Amino acid sequence: MAWQGLAAEFLQVPAVTRTYTAACVLTTAAVQLELLSPFQLYFNPHLVFRKFQVWRLVTNFLFFGPLGFSFFFNMLFVFRYCRMLEEGSFRGRTADFVFMFLFGGVLMTLLGLLGSLFFLGQALTVMLVYVWSRRNPRVRVNFFGLLTFQAPFLPWALMGFSLLLGNSILVDLLGIAVGHVYYFLEDVFPNQPGGKRLLLTPSFLKLLLDAREEDPNYLPLPEEQPGPLQQ
Repeated sequence: MAWQGLAAEFLQVPAVTRTYTAACVLTTAAVQLELLSPFQLYFNPHLVFRKFQVWRLVTNFLFFGPLGFSFFFNMLFVFRYCRMLEEGSFRGRTADFVFMFLFGGVLMTLLGLLGSLFFLGQALTVMLVYVWSRRNPRVRVNFFGLLTFQAPFLPWALMGFSLLLGNSILVDLLGIAVGHVYYFLEDVFPNQPGGKRLLLTPSFLKLLLDAREEDPNYLPLPEEQPGPLQQ
């Protein structure tokens, strides 16, 4: 069955990419079916901190607008670059990847207060693209068959594309800025003289999300060793 094959393929996608993409699609579907309203999802500090509608801190990252070109465009980039990060530089480091999402989300929310931004999903997408592009500077990217350039120019191409569509580039600039802060703190500053890692993933995230490493000094019991069991 085609659906079974599609489901099996989707289950092969890394956990964080799969979860975030599915949450975005389901949220948009719920709005499209009028089960939810965008007014229940957008970021509003008054409603969050005075009315305790804390879900808005998350849902504003999940809604990319109604079904249409903009939605599918954003989902393409979310799925592609989130997956490449998770299977690339974050391979085997699920906790670190989740912590990057948390760091980016918190910083975007704080900066979004200054710009009165209500939905930050696109900014998170640009952040993912920015971090991937800086970690893969020699990769050449084909932008919809129109332009070919090296990866670090991709976030700026996305911003230019937003400008051509008549959208505000403030969200794109926010994603680039937060992505650069993360990249600097994680990849640049620790390698400077006197530098060190400042973004340390909490231990509880590692316990929850990362596979436990085997102790190289562990000696298995005789009955756990391969070969015939000695009586």
